[in-house]
Amino acid sequence: MVKENGTILITMNINKVNPATLKITDMRFADIDGAPKRCTLMKLYTNQGLVGYGEVRDASSRTYAAMLKSRILGENPCNVEKIFRRIKQFGGDSRQAGGVCAVELACMDLCGKAWGVPAWQLLGGKWRDEIRCYCDTDSEGGGRDMGAALKARMKMGFTFLKMDLGIELLTNVKDALIAPLGYLEYMRKMKHVVQTPHGSIDPRAMRGEAFELFTTAHGHTGIHITEKGLDYLEKYMADVRDVIGWEVPIAIDHIGHIPYEDCVQLLRRLEKYHLSWAEDVLPWRNTEQWKHLHAATTTPLGTGEDIYLKENFKPLLESHALAVVHPDLLTAGGMAETKKVGDMAEDYGVQMNLHMAESPIACMAAVHVAAATRNFMALELHSVDVPWWGDLVKPALSYKGGFIKVPDKPGLGIDELNEKLIKKQSCADFPQPWASTKEWDREWSNDRRWS
Repeated sequence: MVKENGTILITMNINKVNPATLKITDMRFADIDGAPKRCTLMKLYTNQGLVGYGEVRDASSRTYAAMLKSRILGENPCNVEKIFRRIKQFGGDSRQAGGVCAVELACMDLCGKAWGVPAWQLLGGKWRDEIRCYCDTDSEGGGRDMGAALKARMKMGFTFLKMDLGIELLTNVKDALIAPLGYLEYMRKMKHVVQTPHGSIDPRAMRGEAFELFTTAHGHTGIHITEKGLDYLEKYMADVRDVIGWEVPIAIDHIGHIPYEDCVQLLRRLEKYHLSWAEDVLPWRNTEQWKHLHAATTTPLGTGEDIYLKENFKPLLESHALAVVHPDLLTAGGMAETKKVGDMAEDYGVQMNLHMAESPIACMAAVHVAAATRNFMALELHSVDVPWWGDLVKPALSYKGGFIKVPDKPGLGIDELNEKLIKKQSCADFPQPWASTKEWDREWSNDRRWS
């Protein structure tokens, strides 16, 4: 037996677990920071000593998961679909889905451990033994500097690339952007206020006047790119291609909150550089705009990291606007739901890539989904520049050579978490990992949605 925060846990061989009588008994959290995002890790405990690992979406709230605790206590985690259907009404777009998805991941982990099979087997088997990764890449300076940073990724073995290309590069370039007078200065000021050095979103970004700035949709900002700005971004992309060459695929992200018309102008300029996709250039809900944008440019389009549940991907797929769906497991609905999204995308001739900016728990879950999905191409890594990131789990997660091997161990394939490292990297707001959540045991409402 081992003790954790005063709670006695029974350690046992998973082969002695009886899946039929397995019950969820507790839910606890550990928040870490600097990975580079803030990540909320979760454990589901059971009556037979088995522990399942889950994770709430990066920069989300543990409350989205904690409120589900009373609704799943006593349930058999092997009934993953039953539990998911019980709680999915409490999820929503983007980070609001984090709690539902965390529970689903932990149940999949527990189910695999209880039955002694890897999670990919629960999803129907695997198409591949290793998962291709790409890493988000940042760089100061111009296009040749970015090209050099991407070239360094290629030397690490990465065979697929992505970078940011958008109005962030233009905020200090004279006459590159048009906006209501004073708005660009305000943007620059607020960026310094809310952006922490390691990449997490400062909570102040979602409060007060900063909230208005960061949640104003693309067509409502009043920002436009001038010809000088378009020239600058095209030259930037040309310089990147000149350094990395033409044989390696590259996608772009973070174009910025600009209206549809400016997206058309920019993406037409970028057609000659043969991008793999341009990501999230419009709000995902604007299906008609995506349809018209696809008709206006040959640059492939992709979106999906903020979409919850497979049915909300369907209008975009039916519009035939997308070349790529790009779900995040911790928003889409978890592992099984994301697999369903990929299968549906395949029916429309659309490729699936996976967004992932979280800890190795979410990453390993994504690896299993990627292995089980036929039309998968590449998995995002957001933490290549965080040296301790892979050590958060045991065995340590390795992406050597730009690929992650698909594990054959039961569940997610994680033996245990690195508790010392988790304690060291704990978020200041939640300094005690795995503290009691007893206050959520009796949370209750009438959850029926009809009369």
